[in-house]
Amino acid sequence: MFDTDQGKTLLHLARAAIAKELGFVSHELPRSDWLEQLGATFVTLILHGRLRGCIGSLEAYRPLIDDVRQNAVASAMRDPRFPPLSKEEFAEVVVEVSLLSAPQPIRFSSEADALAQLHPGRDGVILEYGAQRATYLPQVWAQLPDPRSFIANLKSKAGLPEDFWSDDIRLSHYTVQKWSEGKQHG
Repeated sequence: MFDTDQGKTLLHLARAAIAKELGFVSHELPRSDWLEQLGATFVTLILHGRLRGCIGSLEAYRPLIDDVRQNAVASAMRDPRFPPLSKEEFAEVVVEVSLLSAPQPIRFSSEADALAQLHPGRDGVILEYGAQRATYLPQVWAQLPDPRSFIANLKSKAGLPEDFWSDDIRLSHYTVQKWSEGKQHG
């Protein structure tokens, strides 16, 4: 578990990386040992209460400092659902960083069995079928509190019909520790 000060550092790193990409001057933070550990993060941007970008890593494969910076820039500039973030929007956007635990496979015998094993509000979920893959962070449960709707929407996000099911679907779950500018969450 990371503490509030470390969360603030991750938020600063994310905002500074976006600022630098937009051409603003931002000061660099010194590298610390804990930032050199491998980490998987998602950086979410919220503008006027609405999603404005969200890109991340499902598995830890690079130092946390690099993962946060690169996901922040990708969220601001390369989320295919949105145009690149403008300098004007940057002043008003709220940055959120989610640090993911290692994904754990969910073992199930049917869709109903899989749905029964989900923990709304706590689980982030990865759905994989062949080359198709999608995830929802635990925060998405706020909009989709019913497990059946949550998974149906996740299937759609992966490019599958909402009512699709196959024994070849793979599900994994993870938890996050989340920090958002202006408020802190565990």
